Amino acid sequence: MKVVIIATLIGIVISLAHAMFTMTSGPTDSKAMVRALTIRVGLSVALFAFLMIGWYLDLLQPHQ
Repeated sequence: MKVVIIATLIGIVISLAHAMFTMTSGPTDSKAMVRALTIRVGLSVALFAFLMIGWYLDLLQPHQ
């Protein structure tokens, strides 16, 4: 479960970096930036779901 969470976090960072690169490079290609940000939002929702499922199934324990 921890590997899935770390992979999702890496995917979020890569997608955010891609959107930033698209935004700062030359002529605006809004479709590529919107696609990258949509992927980032989807991965963020998936990360939240993974965390809640892991906590519910006792695969992850919060700090106490």
